[in-house]
Amino acid sequence: MDIEIFSDVVCPWCWIGEQKVLTAVSGFTTETGEPVKLRWRAFQLDPSATSEGIPLVQWLGSRYGGEDNAKRMFTQVTSVGREVGLTMNFDQAISANTLDSHRLIWWAGRDGADQRPMVEALHEAHFTHGKDIGSLDTLVAVAAGLGHDARLVREFLESPGGLEEVQADLEMGRELGITGVPTFVFAGKYAISGAQDPSTLREVLDEVLQREGRSPLTVLAPQGATCDDDSCAA
Repeated sequence: MDIEIFSDVVCPWCWIGEQKVLTAVSGFTTETGEPVKLRWRAFQLDPSATSEGIPLVQWLGSRYGGEDNAKRMFTQVTSVGREVGLTMNFDQAISANTLDSHRLIWWAGRDGADQRPMVEALHEAHFTHGKDIGSLDTLVAVAAGLGHDARLVREFLESPGGLEEVQADLEMGRELGITGVPTFVFAGKYAISGAQDPSTLREVLDEVLQREGRSPLTVLAPQGATCDDDSCAA
């Protein structure tokens, strides 16, 4: 079974939700004895965002009624993140356009390679270390830190490579009606939105195994509406 994870690098609930789905699929096997395969799909909360080194608190404040509201959101999500072992330093985080980071995630996962290390490294760079992931230099450094050849990564990012594939992911999300992330699509047919608990996700995995092959995309849980619940909405 495949789980497609529609996610944005700058979405804190995506990082939390990804940790929870990893817990849920650990040790889970399909009827054929195969492990669950995870594939990340691009989603952009703000495609119009520019990479100009704007503090995240300032950017979110402009969307959610001021910086005080943004800081209250940070308090909640920081606490939840800590429960799953994540460190989020929102006072250091920088708003950035994520298109190139999605291209890098696609590049890391080409030919069926595991995308998770790149996704994790980008989340950590943004939320923990306050790096500007809209910067090409930052993206090259993140990839090099995972053992990739910095020269090859820079050549890729300076080319249009991966753009068509990322745009296809974004279009797929629109066609499926996905407006908030994280959204997890199981077996290409069943969707659940938000940073759900591992126990809930395991129940979904069991249910999908029973339903497999019966219907088109079915939403198994309501989508979150804001970034201060369990998901982030565009």
